[in-house]
Amino acid sequence: MFVDSHAHLEMEQFDADRASVLQRAQDSGVETILAIGSGSGPGSLDCAIQLAERHEFLYATVGIHPHEAKLACDTDFDEMARLAKSPKVIAWGEIGLDYFYDHSPRDLQQQVFLKQLRLAQAAKLPIVIHCRPSGNTEDAWQDCLALLREHWAPCGLGGILHCFTGTWAHATQALDMGFMISFAGNVTFPKAQQIREAANQVPLDRILIETDSPFLAPVPHRGKRNEPSFVKEVARQVGELRGLTAEDVGLQTAANFYRFFSLHEKLNSI
Repeated sequence: MFVDSHAHLEMEQFDADRASVLQRAQDSGVETILAIGSGSGPGSLDCAIQLAERHEFLYATVGIHPHEAKLACDTDFDEMARLAKSPKVIAWGEIGLDYFYDHSPRDLQQQVFLKQLRLAQAAKLPIVIHCRPSGNTEDAWQDCLALLREHWAPCGLGGILHCFTGTWAHATQALDMGFMISFAGNVTFPKAQQIREAANQVPLDRILIETDSPFLAPVPHRGKRNEPSFVKEVARQVGELRGLTAEDVGLQTAANFYRFFSLHEKLNSI
């Protein structure tokens, strides 16, 4: 049993064979997928909901990625507030800061981030965080964690640090604010020792696994299009670090996901 806690299933890379991708996921033991609803920004903010409404084993998020922050306007925030009421939406995201690509000015990224924190709090939804610094610097981590500490932690809703690439110190700060830490295919990359160190230290009941499909395909699929069935390789790597089987990690992270999102019927089925 596996849960892929982060997949961009709406992207054009899946247009030719999306049904087959989803079937392969189920055939490989993936029981649940969280479809991320940031899409290509304004104009596509319901993309994950559309998929989740057609597939019982999918859940959805809604949010504007920091890349598209410069495109956001008041009507988009109003639309997200409406979309967040869908019974399939269980989180707000992915949102945060990306200082690596700087597709949107950093001040605008922060403004859109803060607006979405307020909307997520009003909707009583946890958040899915994207945080990527510029090069090897601390800039985005410092800003993101500071904003979360001031504007999010007091509400107690927590969230997920998705595709975690930070240090154990970053993870510790997020854990203290009630976040889950999610590891993606890059935990298998040869040079990803920092990520593996964090994956070896995060408490087992606070870990999630994901693919971030169609990106970051894990070894031995690196260089290919990623898809949810490959989440087993992430579980295998985390298991090797922790002295567990991939199946053990799958069960533990599935239970973590269902408990965090209060999906009690799913949790009771484990």
